[in-house]
Amino acid sequence: MRISEAAELLAVSDDTVRRWIDGGKLAATTDGSNRQVIDGVVLANFAVEQAKNLAAERTNYVSARNRFVGIVTKLQIEGLVAQVEVQSGPHHFVSLITVDAARALALEVGSRTVVSIKSTNVGIETE
Repeated sequence: MRISEAAELLAVSDDTVRRWIDGGKLAATTDGSNRQVIDGVVLANFAVEQAKNLAAERTNYVSARNRFVGIVTKLQIEGLVAQVEVQSGPHHFVSLITVDAARALALEVGSRTVVSIKSTNVGIETE
């Protein structure tokens, strides 16, 4: 993922991501165009750790039908059900969907997703 994509998923600025890379907090490599990129699994693990460090007082009040851009941090498949965990900035979401849906969305740890919330249902989709 490019730095701008990582920044969006972590709900921070591009400069913050660059500082984390420069400070050794977040690992990055370069792509064929010599741009810094971050592996999706590395970013997923980093997102989980960062969320643990966020201030407990940080809250966002939102209404129904919200959409949160995030990254899959855990995918557990058992039988016909897939449990999908997504980190979007300070927000952590867990959704149970069918295995067929998870496969159709090609979900895996490090996948970019959008969590949409309406009432008590949490859906997972890709952009």
